[in-house]
Amino acid sequence: MSRRAVVTGGAGFIGSHVVDLLLADGWRVAVLDDLSTGNEANVDASADLIQFDVSTSDGWLSALRGADTVFHLAALPRIQPSFDDPVGHELVNVVGAIRCVEACRDAGVRRLVVAGSSSSYGVPRRLPTPEDEPIDPLSPYALQKYAAERNCLVLGERYGVPTIALRFFNVYGPRSFSERNPLNAYSSVVGIFARQKAAGTALTVTGDGLQKRDFVYVTDVARANLAAAISERPFGVYNVGAGEPISILELAKLFDHPYVFVEERQGESRTTWADISRIRAELGWSPEVSLVEGIEYGEAEL
Repeated sequence: MSRRAVVTGGAGFIGSHVVDLLLADGWRVAVLDDLSTGNEANVDASADLIQFDVSTSDGWLSALRGADTVFHLAALPRIQPSFDDPVGHELVNVVGAIRCVEACRDAGVRRLVVAGSSSSYGVPRRLPTPEDEPIDPLSPYALQKYAAERNCLVLGERYGVPTIALRFFNVYGPRSFSERNPLNAYSSVVGIFARQKAAGTALTVTGDGLQKRDFVYVTDVARANLAAAISERPFGVYNVGAGEPISILELAKLFDHPYVFVEERQGESRTTWADISRIRAELGWSPEVSLVEGIEYGEAEL
């Protein structure tokens, strides 16, 4: 008998890739998404799509009933927009997560996998950054993602819902740039560069370009979600990155295309670099797609 999964935010960038992997692995999948930033076209026809706002919608219990595992990826993403609408982001990113874990309890869900963010570390003292690095958010989004993670872990333990939190680093790959997404300007820089190159315009490098990011391909992130779902570990927090940072300037040069410098963004760490030794040892996960391969895949899909 196949397992049943519910993926919140399953019409979005990362969520839709999680859905694809689960379907390929034989799971039955329901997607909950309000389609504010996601795209219905991202959802495989064999999944059930339910238009659903995680912060306000009723019907959580009926949506989750019979689910083996819930993957909570629904969120209002990106650092910069959270400064403009911190309350709106709080409702979706924090209240939505709390409502999800409560519904998991009521529906008897076996496991919850929740999406966290490396932005919660702020400016890390240790590079590469392990999971026990002090939390020091620099934006409402970063604080909200940590609050969502902690609420799910604390309430999950109280409610008897095993919960794994995955702190995503800089995820890139197909579907990161959606024409319908109002937050396109803050999508993955890899996707932005690919679009700019395809359009024949100069790549826009923020600041001096020497800031470094740990880019991880979206299908590897989907695999980390599946690894968390099938793990026997009841609770845990894991970094999901490639473990190999690169500067934005070096990234631009990989595209072999003209680039220009634009104003630096505020509220972002100078360097992100994941220590992935814990997830390798405890969940058996390692990244498989190199940055060069990922860029080639992305450009081929444009």
